[in-house]
Amino acid sequence: MNFLWIKTNRLIKFIFSNYVWNISNGEKKVYLTFDDGPTPEITEWVLEQLKTYNAKATFFCIGNNMAKHPEIFKRLLNEGHTIGNHTQNHVKGWKTENNTYFEEVEKCDEVISKHTNIDSKLFRPPYGKIKPSQSIYLRKIGYKIIMWDVLSADFDTTISKEKCLENVLKNVESGSIIVFHDSIKAFPNLEYTLPKTLEFLSKNGYVCDRIN
Repeated sequence: MNFLWIKTNRLIKFIFSNYVWNISNGEKKVYLTFDDGPTPEITEWVLEQLKTYNAKATFFCIGNNMAKHPEIFKRLLNEGHTIGNHTQNHVKGWKTENNTYFEEVEKCDEVISKHTNIDSKLFRPPYGKIKPSQSIYLRKIGYKIIMWDVLSADFDTTISKEKCLENVLKNVESGSIIVFHDSIKAFPNLEYTLPKTLEFLSKNGYVCDRIN
């Protein structure tokens, strides 16, 4: 397994306090998030799992995928979930010139606006990699940069599905923002982990809410 920070360190949260890592609340609420979709069949499968447990989530979508699959994108919204910007082509901020990066965000936003009247100001940088200058600009124009408290690591093909589930269940707490991926690469782990996560959360009195 590659080194991954499954539970985000409190020091990191303190240093980068302008990012949203978790959402404190007086209830037992957690926030499921899904990156990189919409992906045919997989995103739709995710929606069925969420519906079974009356769970809401936030989907950080790639603009190019939304443009290819607008019907799935619209279903996300119709079923009460929220949408976030994940750039047009999943670019890594650390390796991208600022102007190009901002164009990627803008193009993704245009796709969202084309198919809905929602003005989403939620943004998650692909790979969690973003330059300070990029962050400053995006926050200045109104975006909330949404990171995470718990990383399932479902995208890591070197870990078992059991380990993926353990990553979530051992680290989740009220206010946690949890990352999954509705992608082909992640699906073998996601297919096992998501239903069991939803069952665990339901049995333990947690509510799965969307990020606004």
